[in-house]
Formats: sequence, C-alpha cells, structure tokens
Amino acid sequence: MDILILGIYSAVVWLIFFKFKWLPWNTTSMVIVITIPIVALTVMILALNVVAPSSTDVRVIKPVINMIPQVGGRVVEVPVEPNRLVRKGEVLFRIDPTPYALTVKNLEAQLAAAVAGGKEVDEQIGGAGGGVAAARGSVEQADARVREVQARFEFARKRAEDSRELVRTGAGDRFALEQAETEVRTLAAQLETARGVLAQARGTQIQAVATERQLRERAAGKVGDTYAPVAQVRAQLENARWQLEQTTVRAPADGYATNVQLRVGSFTAAFPIAPVMTFVENDYQVIALYSQNELYQVEPGNEAEFYLPTTPGHVFKAKVDSIVWAQGQGQIPNSPVLPTFGPIPPGRFPVKLTVDARDADIFLPAGAVGSGAIYTEHLAFLHILRKVLLRVSTKLDYLVLKLH
Repeated sequence: MDILILGIYSAVVWLIFFKFKWLPWNTTSMVIVITIPIVALTVMILALNVVAPSSTDVRVIKPVINMIPQVGGRVVEVPVEPNRLVRKGEVLFRIDPTPYALTVKNLEAQLAAAVAGGKEVDEQIGGAGGGVAAARGSVEQADARVREVQARFEFARKRAEDSRELVRTGAGDRFALEQAETEVRTLAAQLETARGVLAQARGTQIQAVATERQLRERAAGKVGDTYAPVAQVRAQLENARWQLEQTTVRAPADGYATNVQLRVGSFTAAFPIAPVMTFVENDYQVIALYSQNELYQVEPGNEAEFYLPTTPGHVFKAKVDSIVWAQGQGQIPNSPVLPTFGPIPPGRFPVKLTVDARDADIFLPAGAVGSGAIYTEHLAFLHILRKVLLRVSTKLDYLVLKLH
C-alpha cells in the first residue's frame, strides 16, 4: 500500500513539475517534494497503528480432549479412522462388556432378593403385632387365673384355721379339718402353677414386644421410602449399569480423532495420564496477539478482519469478543524460594475474535497462523488503507516461494 501511494504521488509530481511544468523544479521544490511523503507516510502509519492496529500472529485454537476410558478392559472394536470427521455420539471404540454385563445381572438378582426381603419384613411386622396382642391377652388371662386361685386359697386357708380351732376345743369334726387342709394344699399348688403360667406369659409378651421393636427399627432404616438394603443394592446396580454403558466410548463433539494408537485386543485402564487417543473438536477460537500499547483504543464489538495462508485470497470478517488482560508473566508460582523479578521481555495480550456467520462454516485447522487487523471507532477513513493492505497480503499467499 505504501508503494502504491508513493507511486501515485510520484506520478503527480512528474505531471506538475516535468510534464506540464506548472511549478519550477529547484532546490526548494525538491526539499518540499521529498519531505511531504516522508512526513505524511510517517503520520499515516503511526495513526493507522493506533486506530487500526494489525497483528502478524493470528492463531486458530481448538479444544483438544485426551480420550481416557472410564472403565478398563480389553478392546473389541475401534471403528474410528484417524483424521476423519466424526460426528458427536459416534463410536470411537468399545471395551469388552461381558464382565460388566454379568455384574449387572448379579446385582439385579440381589435387588430382587432385597425387595422380597423388604416385603417379608413388612409381613413379619404384621405378624409380630399380632403376637404382641396374643401375648398381652395370655398375660391378662393368666393374671385373672392367679387372682381367682388366690381368692379361693385365702378362703380355704381361713376355713382350715376355723376347723382347726373347733377341733382343738372338741366342737369340730377332724375329718372336716383334714378335708379343709387337703383343699388348702391343692389350691396352693394351683396358685403356684397359675403364677408360673403368668410369669411365662409375661416373658412371652416381652419377647414379642422386643421382636416387634427390632422389626420396626429394621424397617425404619430407609432412604426416602425405600429400605436401606434395597437402596444400597439399587445404587450399586445403577453404578454397574453406568460402567456397562461406559464400555462404549463415543465422540464428545464433532471433530477428528488423531494419534489413534488403539487396536483391537489392546487392554485399556481408567488411568488419567494414559490417554488412548486424542480428539480435536471442530469448534475453534481465533485469537490475535498484540503488543501492550496497541490495545488502548480497542474495545469489544470492534470490527476485525484476518486471513490465513490455508485459505489464500479470503479475508475473514470478525468482531472483537474480548481482550484477555492476563498472561503468564503476571503470575508468581508457589515456590519455597523468593520470587525473582529479573528482566521480563515485553509481553503481548491475546484478543479473542468472533468470526462472522458467513465465514463460520469454513474449515480452520488447529494451529493455523495468519495476520489480521482491528478497526476501532476512531479515524474510520484510515481503515480503508489497512483493508487494502490485508487484501493485497492475502493474495500473495497464492505464491509458493520455494526453489525446490
């Protein structure tokens, strides 16, 4: 662009001073003719670098995912082809699901047994409640029998004492006395038996109450409305089903699988530092690196353009999304030694660009590097110069300057 402007300027000077000779060509005019382009180009370039700053380091960055399986096992299928487009959800590889499927079946059986056990506990609680009621009735019946025999025993003992007094005075019948004493002994034995039955009934009642309490405490162990053993087995079953599902590893997004070293028959493990392949997503970010003093006029929303050698002749339209006002030089890592504030080279800050919708579907390879410019809200008439420079530069990308 500078050469083009100088060429136009030179043509004008030639027309004025040599072709039409409107002005004399002397020392004064020579100084003026030489000074004007130097001053004008210097002012123009300095102003252009502020109102439309350019960068020769525009980068395409893509998220890279290290594919690590969630479960271990022997690989039975690797349908993905390296560096071929894979859609989100398509299978990358499969691990032998047999042991995980068997675990699921085993836990399904355990869950059925746990559910049946919970129903059995409910039934046992009902039976225990009936047992407590029956034991309470037995205690009441035995207690009534004790009171009845006790009353008869007291009456018989009183009669025996009266008969004994009559016999002692000679007014009573000895045979009647013997009958009364025999009845006292019989009732005493019956009283002991009734008391034993009462004690046994009370022991049965205590045992029935304890059994019912144990069953209710067992039934009270719930997670929500589910018995704890059932909830535990169900959680284990859900985890086993999840592990079974993880034996099929799918693409997390649209992209490309690279560095595919996995083969059928290989054994994989859920080990964070041992990825089995690298997946590069189709989504990308474009950043342009600028020196510190080039950004004080740049704001989010400013128009931007850039080009990449991978697409010669095409200028991408974009907008400034944000400026990342942070970089590694601004961080002091944790260390047991004192920080060193030695000479730090001037840093550059990345500006994140959002590509316009019209160019969003054009494939941009990860790691592509090009040039670009941002057009601020100031001195918009100068932006045309930067745009012309960008378009001329991207046309030059058609040239492959190699001698072999």
